[in-house]
Amino acid sequence: MITDEDRKPKKKALKKITKQRLKNIGLYYLKRFESSVDNLRQVLKKRVNDYAYQNPDFNKAEAYNWIEELLQDFQGWKYLDDERYTEIKVRDYLHAGKPERYIKNKLKQKGINEEQIDSVLQTQEYDPKEMAIKLARKKKIGPFRADEESRNLNRQKDMGTLVRAGFDYETVCDVLNMNPEDFDE
Repeated sequence: MITDEDRKPKKKALKKITKQRLKNIGLYYLKRFESSVDNLRQVLKKRVNDYAYQNPDFNKAEAYNWIEELLQDFQGWKYLDDERYTEIKVRDYLHAGKPERYIKNKLKQKGINEEQIDSVLQTQEYDPKEMAIKLARKKKIGPFRADEESRNLNRQKDMGTLVRAGFDYETVCDVLNMNPEDFDE
């Protein structure tokens, strides 16, 4: 007879954390993703914490020191560069039509300081109205809805979508007040 305990998935024992294993984890992560220093630190610390949870006698402090050493090495080898990461992410977010506020919040979550974000944003061409139009076109809202009736019925919903995306009220109103004929090519 199968019991409830038989149905529960078994926790897989994690491999032992060593300095070499942390290095391999970090290199594998960097091979797949561009990362900031603080983001990679968080990824590696999560692996250490998961292992330490299963093995209470594991020395987390020593592993944290290994992480800091590895981060220094990766920066020295130019595998990690916060400035390069910021430039790439800002360019990608702007290309996707994301507003400045969204970009700043996402990069702060990844451990990038605000001065660095501002300096990169200043070098980019950024027009909030253009980005809001791009998002409205992508989501088929505002002036990109099928007819005048659906535009009027969904105005508040469209406004909420653009405001939640991070655009200011004036920009949102400008975009929603545009005529569909303005965009015919």
